[in-house]
Amino acid sequence: MAKTVDIYWDFSSPFAYLGATQAKGLAERTRATLSWRPMLLGGLFKIIGQADVPLLTWSEQKRAYYLKDLYRWAEYYQVPFKFPTRFPMLTIKALRAYLALPEERRDDFRERTFRAFWGEDRDINDDAVLKELIGADADAILALTQDPAIKKALIDATQTAADKGVFGAPTWVVDGELYWGNDRIQLVEKALR
Repeated sequence: MAKTVDIYWDFSSPFAYLGATQAKGLAERTRATLSWRPMLLGGLFKIIGQADVPLLTWSEQKRAYYLKDLYRWAEYYQVPFKFPTRFPMLTIKALRAYLALPEERRDDFRERTFRAFWGEDRDINDDAVLKELIGADADAILALTQDPAIKKALIDATQTAADKGVFGAPTWVVDGELYWGNDRIQLVEKALR
């Protein structure tokens, strides 16, 4: 019987970007169903009492190591990566746009938006960039980002993540068990098998 893997993510996380580039292959290899769970990482951090941008609280040595490691993972996965000049990025509008899109358009938008920010150093909080990434009906979708129901959906999704014990992105959940990070994919795959 095929299993489901929940993936908690936010566009603001380089680790979520790297993990997202591997999720489809993981699902194909394991015949698992992917359930993408957007959340506002800054909101989650506030709920659990974590610094808003943990990376900025690290020592210079640890930040330098992690930056180098991000490029190593990108090279290993063979995906573009360029640490953005606009970091941290406010991702509320992009996440709300994702939730406002019809289900069948979300995968493409998520992939393009992750790549725009982490692979191309583009400002995904800018309306012009978001309109390009959204495509058809972009003005209507952006208008929906101000809809109270869409706002509440993101708040509720973030609270659900906190309630499940999520503390970072990406977090993979298989049978109630959490796995944090793009570097835990092998363990996720084992759990799915």
